[in-house]
Amino acid sequence: MIDDAIDAFFEPISAGLSSFVFYEVPIAGSRLPLIVAWLIAGAVFFTFYFRFISLRGFRHAVRIVSGKEDRAAQAPGEISHFQALATAVSGTVGVGNITHVAVAISIGGPGATFWLIVAGFLGMASKFTECTLGVLYRQSNADGSVSGGPMFYLDKGLAERNLPTLGKVMAWFYAVCVVLGCLGIGCMLQANQAYVQFVNVSGGESSFVAERGWLFGFLLAVVTALVIIGGIKSIARVTEKLVPFMALLYVGSALIIIGVNAADLPAALSAIVTQAFTAEGVSGGVVAVVILAFRRAAFSNEAGIGSSAIAHSAVKTSEPVTQGFVAMLEPFIDTVVICTITGLVIILTVYDPAMLADGQMSGVELTSSAFESVFPWFPYVLAVVVMLFAYSTMISWSYYGLEGFIYIFGAKHWVKLSFNTIFCLFIVIGCTTQLISVLNFADAMVFLMALANVLGLYLLAPVVKRELDRYWTGVQSRAGS
Repeated sequence: MIDDAIDAFFEPISAGLSSFVFYEVPIAGSRLPLIVAWLIAGAVFFTFYFRFISLRGFRHAVRIVSGKEDRAAQAPGEISHFQALATAVSGTVGVGNITHVAVAISIGGPGATFWLIVAGFLGMASKFTECTLGVLYRQSNADGSVSGGPMFYLDKGLAERNLPTLGKVMAWFYAVCVVLGCLGIGCMLQANQAYVQFVNVSGGESSFVAERGWLFGFLLAVVTALVIIGGIKSIARVTEKLVPFMALLYVGSALIIIGVNAADLPAALSAIVTQAFTAEGVSGGVVAVVILAFRRAAFSNEAGIGSSAIAHSAVKTSEPVTQGFVAMLEPFIDTVVICTITGLVIILTVYDPAMLADGQMSGVELTSSAFESVFPWFPYVLAVVVMLFAYSTMISWSYYGLEGFIYIFGAKHWVKLSFNTIFCLFIVIGCTTQLISVLNFADAMVFLMALANVLGLYLLAPVVKRELDRYWTGVQSRAGS
């Protein structure tokens, strides 16, 4: 009854907002959401503007995150380069890496994997830009913590460029969106996914918690509260251990399957490349596949949305550009590595072009079926992976929402306590309700963040270029000495 009443209230709001945010225009027989075009345009611009920093700065990024170029042990900030990267990756690597790739391949064929890789590569430049700005314009709070992200660089950065009113409006707009979006997509949805997976592996309808979502939600809220109440330092300590474990568990299993099917690997790689440009049997042709892949990649790695810049802003460094380099590794890990491996597993095991033509292939179930073809027990492992992905996304997005809350109300103790309490309450709600309209509303709010963020990145790109040129000159001089 309560679910129906809330959905009835939000349905017209979410429908109107979604139609605006995800408005589509027809292109070559396919349809392109304008918000995805906005993100793609930004990624392409920053890739060329910073002269393919994703390629020429990749090795340097690895050296920084591994500690070989880390010269800021006593610098301002709260967490290490690796902890910042792990926290941001935990917020982007999730169920989308499992389902979005499957959906892309089920509709667009193996060629969609190629364009997922291209989208991930382009997204690296957007991450570089927003995370450099996040550190450059972060603020130090009275309690010793730091706050950063789009809210702060839109406000401070645009004020420096004589656009104070525009910057303030965009910053407030972003802060409201990240708070509301985090409670839906970063909290309720993730909690619900974790609950559903737990029920599935613990007996289905006969599971003890099948009718006790409130109990699972309460326990999950307690486990989450124990982490998020300690702030970014506590979150980072968990994610720096959880993210490598999740990656090794999932990627390791995938590599075993690829190894079992190694004889077919050359043909699979050939199909990925050739069908990216021929798109045989795909409705809409090559353009449809490109749009589909870029859309799924945008939903997966969040490049241009600005959320992960909030986590990267807490890093210990006196050189903002260093975290920009580190942040480039995030889309690389999320999209180029994990999504590609998922695609290869599907293509090598369960993909059948005939199923693509008659629509028999179900994208959501593809990944589980692919792994199950080699490991009959893998659905249980996949359930654990999904629950860990959901949990890691929750604790990271709790921090994103908190920083938006802090921008609005200030960095006071009661502000932090109030938000964390609200967040944990929404975990319980997520496990006990199916508020579809609320989640659709929150989904739209998350992508509304990109409207303000990417515009701000365009306006502040010269600032990042100035910082990059200064820093890169120093790196080259050290290398030559």
